[in-house]
Amino acid sequence: MDRSGIFAGDDPFAIARDWLAEAERQEVNDPNAIALATVDDSGMPNARMVLLKEIEADAFVFYTNYGSAKAQEIGATGKAAFVMHWKSLRRQIRVRGTVTREEGPQADAYYASRSLKSRLGAWASRQSEPLASRAALMAEVARVTAAQGLNPDRPAFWGGFRILPVEIEFWADGAFRLHDRFRWRRTSPGDAWEILRLNP
Repeated sequence: MDRSGIFAGDDPFAIARDWLAEAERQEVNDPNAIALATVDDSGMPNARMVLLKEIEADAFVFYTNYGSAKAQEIGATGKAAFVMHWKSLRRQIRVRGTVTREEGPQADAYYASRSLKSRLGAWASRQSEPLASRAALMAEVARVTAAQGLNPDRPAFWGGFRILPVEIEFWADGAFRLHDRFRWRRTSPGDAWEILRLNP
């Protein structure tokens, strides 16, 4: 199978990191944005944009409030999918897999790396819950700032999710809509990958 050029390599995570690095040089805003998909307890799908924070050796990691709708839906199913699309590169990566939490030192380190306002905002926001007004939110930020000080610890209700893929698809735009698509698939994390070229 010919997987030369941007598709070359035996490690899909290395390919994904290379594509992201290229996007970081060209995309104007948020080259690490992903459209994250989950389903609720009735099977109704949900999608929203979040920021991917790390591509590990065998997983993709993002962070959020564990009380949010996406976190509750992931908690119920243990599964998620996302697409990462770069208009400037005319490429995308699609991922489906199982999900585990990241609540240890790695989550603490990422939280500590965020701006102070973002850290205090994580404490103040009851993500996805109804909000009376923006003024109420800002009052909560002020209250949290007084209570937590200028070096707040990571709240227990905020942390990471690690998506361990069973499927990764790399897509690049082709002339006359004859796109190049390669799907990497495995039965479960840790298994060997099966790689197929797909019709556009």
